[in-house]
Amino acid sequence: MKMSRRARRMDRHHKRKKQMVTFSLVSLMDIFTILVFFLLVNSSDVEVLQSNRTVKLPESVAETKPRETLVVMVNDREILIQGRHIASVEEVLKSKEPLIEPLRKELEYHTRKVLQLTGRQALKGNREITIMGDRKIPYRLLKKIMLTCARSHYGNISLAVLNKAEGKG
Repeated sequence: MKMSRRARRMDRHHKRKKQMVTFSLVSLMDIFTILVFFLLVNSSDVEVLQSNRTVKLPESVAETKPRETLVVMVNDREILIQGRHIASVEEVLKSKEPLIEPLRKELEYHTRKVLQLTGRQALKGNREITIMGDRKIPYRLLKKIMLTCARSHYGNISLAVLNKAEGKG
């Protein structure tokens, strides 16, 4: 039996569609590799401060994102820089000195280390530091820490806080 023109055209169309489609794995791997690198590069927007169960941060509605800086952690027992013990809170509170000498020495050490690594002079007062203090530390302890940081030429002092919703009381 003879096929009509329409039937022959449909038959040709169906034969074309039956051909096996192949994917180029090399191209797919290239695309996924680029996607992974893109995600890795762009995932570093948020700095997550090292958490410590002994430090309960105060809450705030501040919206400024933290930058990567030197971190001073203060809990009810000790003062730490980058997780390293510097001084005990009890000794610092008993002392009549306005500055915390072990903290000052450690800050100067970190300054020298950064200057050696970068090979350039840092402007006085432009260095940044973040104080991650427990919400129940005494104000005079916080004041001593901030004074020591300022005298060690760390002019930009930030306080780490937990972000809370503005509507909460």
